[in-house]
Amino acid sequence: MKSTSPNNNEHPTTHFGFKEVPESEKAGLVAGVFHSVAGKYDLMNDLMSMGVHRLWKRFALEQSDVRQGQSVLDVAGGTGDIAALMLERVMPGGTVMMTDINASMLETGRDRLIDRGVAEQIPCIQADAEALPFKENSFDCVTIAFGLRNMTRKEKALESAFSVLKPGGRLLILEFSKPTIPGLDKIYDLYSFKILPVMGRMVANDEESYRYLAESIRKHPDQETLKAMMERAGFERVHYFNLSGGIVALHKGYKLDTKAGRPR
Repeated sequence: MKSTSPNNNEHPTTHFGFKEVPESEKAGLVAGVFHSVAGKYDLMNDLMSMGVHRLWKRFALEQSDVRQGQSVLDVAGGTGDIAALMLERVMPGGTVMMTDINASMLETGRDRLIDRGVAEQIPCIQADAEALPFKENSFDCVTIAFGLRNMTRKEKALESAFSVLKPGGRLLILEFSKPTIPGLDKIYDLYSFKILPVMGRMVANDEESYRYLAESIRKHPDQETLKAMMERAGFERVHYFNLSGGIVALHKGYKLDTKAGRPR
């Protein structure tokens, strides 16, 4: 969440990992992280989660309820794995679009989609999740997988997702969260702050970016807080699933208000 500087309330600050930085600078700092790790992003995901991230994403796919002929927007789509999975569900007759604010991640995602043979079917658009460049009521489903915690104004991103969803559409957010099993948090902290940065240095030649990753997870809203944020943005029937003992959570909410576009 954001705060304000004690010296000047006109210059809000926010967190970048455990650091407090001017709100206007966070996007650039986050961009630097993902420019650095884009080339090894998929490999590091497999190593960090021991492949379990693929099961988390498959679970999100099952919960999306998307079907043939529907339209899906994958926000902060990274290397395109969610978008490619969604394409299998909506074809024939459906559409999938992918956005990411980071040019390096978007380029890596395009390359992965080319390798899969589906690049021409999934437009990739560089866009800010806080101001999505689409008409209101455009998509049946919006997904954000492991991207929300990096956004400067999460509330704006949720409002933007609400706006572009059709009435009856749903938002799914797959994100690191807070462990719920007693004692798991201590093991998770040891892994995150001692092992993960070393792994980043050895595999991606970037220890600091993976230290930021661990810190950004700790600063992300917990399960109930994110649920409340989604409700304030206008989503209804919001609920969540804890995965791997709460290390990851999948939040799901619906746009049921037929008045298009604006959070209530």
